[in-house]
Amino acid sequence: MPVSVVRFNLVDPVGSPESLSVRYRAAVEMAAYADERGIDTVQTEEHHGVANNWLPSPFTFAGAVFGATRRIAVTVSAIIGPLHDPLRLAEDIAVLDLVSGGRLVTVAGIGYRPEEYAQFDVEWKRRGRLQDELLETLLQAWTGEEFSYRGRTVRVTPRPLTRPHPLLLVGGSSQAAARRAARLGLPLFPSAHLPELEAYYKEKLIEYGTEGWTMMPAETTPLLHLSEDPDRTWAAYGEHFLHEARTYASWQSGDIKSAVKSGASTVEELRAEGVYRILTPEQCVAQGLDNYVLHPLSGGMPVEEGWRSLRLFAEQVLPALSPG
Repeated sequence: MPVSVVRFNLVDPVGSPESLSVRYRAAVEMAAYADERGIDTVQTEEHHGVANNWLPSPFTFAGAVFGATRRIAVTVSAIIGPLHDPLRLAEDIAVLDLVSGGRLVTVAGIGYRPEEYAQFDVEWKRRGRLQDELLETLLQAWTGEEFSYRGRTVRVTPRPLTRPHPLLLVGGSSQAAARRAARLGLPLFPSAHLPELEAYYKEKLIEYGTEGWTMMPAETTPLLHLSEDPDRTWAAYGEHFLHEARTYASWQSGDIKSAVKSGASTVEELRAEGVYRILTPEQCVAQGLDNYVLHPLSGGMPVEEGWRSLRLFAEQVLPALSPG
């Protein structure tokens, strides 16, 4: 059966604190509904200082989701590793792993926006070394034993539930990310469909004598919205999708690879491109995807429209994707 995902980044370009509060609480309620309906995972992410209110605190949001659910996983894809204090992050992930019963999946990347590093006074040129330190520290910290950290002896408690440690993947599209993952024996999460990077990672696993695996996006991984009348929905809400697509594209340099990168500058171009797709339930089932990524609140989508999309997916698409 395909993997089903509901994605939240809580973007709202004109949101007041009051309307953002409504949006955040609606997202948690949607996650609870997704949990009840059998959707596999909630996906969220991290960005800072964005005028459209892109979610900056994915672990806090994950904690709220875990408190409202019993089964569904939360995939944080991705954190910007070098912006986090390694010891505090080890504690936060351990607590979420305990609270959720092992339902947290963390993808650690290094980001691609120098302004986010500047906001936290973290040196952009040191991001590779900081990422190495972060990942190495997490793996040592989760043993529950004392270890040497920046010249002092430390110990992180409590230990997480998941053995040998909470699921941690290395994200990115570079050979440096693949080498880092292979050296540490961690899974690789390419940011796009990159079979050549997977092959390089496998070579490095052999070289380092470690074991690992790849969680790679399919060649086509569109962001989905469900509607009984796609033409009407594109006309009414296409600007929401375009706002998010253009914001994300504006951060991407030429060497950054992403499964959801758009080159569209108009709603018409966005619709023709296929990165964002508004589909009827029947059209959605017919896509034949490995991963169905529903994005119900894309680009500040009105909450009621997001609920319509989610209910159509859960009630009409998901049953048709189930075996038997």
